[in-house]
Amino acid sequence: MQKKFGKAVIAGLVGTLVMTMVMLMGPMMGMPPMPVGKMLAEFIGMPEALGWIAHFMIGVVLALGYVYIFSSKLPGSGLVRGALYGLLPWMVSQIMVNPMMGAGVFALSTSAPLLMVMGSLMGHVIYGAVVGGVYGTKPVLRSTAPVAQQ
Repeated sequence: MQKKFGKAVIAGLVGTLVMTMVMLMGPMMGMPPMPVGKMLAEFIGMPEALGWIAHFMIGVVLALGYVYIFSSKLPGSGLVRGALYGLLPWMVSQIMVNPMMGAGVFALSTSAPLLMVMGSLMGHVIYGAVVGGVYGTKPVLRSTAPVAQQ
């Protein structure tokens, strides 16, 4: 399967945009606020706008990882493969990123850990599904059977 860098970048931007919209609407659905861009900005000591830019850059890098490493190894359609891939950045966020941001492993240092973890899971699976859906491409099926001559 030929990889398309530009298409992967677009998939990452669209996936991050959709995830961000869902995340920002979270409080309307009873979820705690998760302003990732603001949190990133505070973490790196930069203006909030740079935190949001970093958020989208991370989304693009993760999409490139999906396209170049994982997309051909996961089963199903692009949408399914992407959703499955979304579990990987979610797990990394729970084990590594949350503690670095002061939220603790699986957000245990927050006031609503279960809601934070579930909101993050929902966001990352949606991100992955959108990335996989936008990037598309069907898995290459290789037959090991010889082609019959007629």
